[in-house]
Amino acid sequence: MITGGGTGIGLALAEQFFKAGNDVIICGRREEKLEEAKSRIPGIRYLVADVSSLEGREALVKKVISEFPSVNILVNNAGIQRLVDLKQGIEAVLATDNEIDVNLTAVIHLSAWFIPHLMKKQDAAIINISSGLGFIPLSFMPVYCATKAALHSFSQSLRYQLKKTPVKVFEIIPPIVDTDLDKGERERRGQKYRGIPPEEVAIEAMKAIEKDEFEFAVGQAVNLVQGSRQDPEQFFRNLNP
Repeated sequence: MITGGGTGIGLALAEQFFKAGNDVIICGRREEKLEEAKSRIPGIRYLVADVSSLEGREALVKKVISEFPSVNILVNNAGIQRLVDLKQGIEAVLATDNEIDVNLTAVIHLSAWFIPHLMKKQDAAIINISSGLGFIPLSFMPVYCATKAALHSFSQSLRYQLKKTPVKVFEIIPPIVDTDLDKGERERRGQKYRGIPPEEVAIEAMKAIEKDEFEFAVGQAVNLVQGSRQDPEQFFRNLNP
């Protein structure tokens, strides 16, 4: 079950999992995008769901476990990314969808809801899609970067708690990826580089999962992870001139 599976990395992962012989369920808020995904991968199933709210998360979990009890992998992929100028005060945070609810709270809640179900399986996994920006942040996206840093920490703790269960915990750390995650912010700020294709992230992620590489950085994200552990201040300055 892949959240945010109608586009971007989620859709690319859905395609890779399906090609590997898995039954795949994707969810998202926009049914038209889910329909487009199904036309691209006819064998997948989809559920319209809003993981930004507690009610939406609970309804999704109940429906998945009831209708698809064989599910043994949860992919926490749904996310949003916003420019937030905190000099403008609280309105800068409240003016857009809540990044904390979607990027972090939903992951924690969905994981906690699914874990009792997943622990009953012989093999199971939770796969969290974080970001290289969770290791070295971009100052103009403070909330997004903070949620991804928290997601890294959560993944570490969750992996430790579940180490004696059948549930494996993976963290996939992408670099900049060419998706609509930022809702056109890259164009508005004149950023020419769009990032690597989501399909590349999905292919590399599948290789890591097959090898039980529980923390795996893709492409240029490797530099950010290494930089956060070698000289975080210098890497931060390089990323935020």
